[in-house]
Amino acid sequence: MSIEVKVPQLPESVTDATLVAWHKKAGDPVRRDENLVDLETDKVVLEVPSPTDGILREIKVQDGATVTSGQLLAVLEPGQAVQPAQSARVAQAAPAGSPVAAAQTEAAARPAAEETSREAARETVRRRRAEDRPAAVREARRGPAAAAR
Repeated sequence: MSIEVKVPQLPESVTDATLVAWHKKAGDPVRRDENLVDLETDKVVLEVPSPTDGILREIKVQDGATVTSGQLLAVLEPGQAVQPAQSARVAQAAPAGSPVAAAQTEAAARPAAEETSREAARETVRRRRAEDRPAAVREARRGPAAAAR
């Protein structure tokens, strides 16, 4: 039985959001409450967590798309996600240079790449928010010393 991952209820007075970045790819194992995707509104950035352990089977909406509350984002196949101890045992069993070993090396590098992607998305949001602020608000936040210059 598949589980649908949908856009959560958006804050009051917000009609839509932009899908900023997926943190997983189709076929990747996920753990319950692991962040799958970031959604950006004009007010907040929302993280959409996995509702259960399993495999991300299908991504329905790509980065940059506009979404609304309740819209289907992805399909998750519930089950046991691969735990770090299990992947370590598999890594020991795979001979060097094999396709399995190459896939495991790539999978091991993903967390660092995902963190870099998250930081880039956060920086983009910070920059957009700063650009959207009126000049008077930016100056007020800098303080009286900055205004005197």
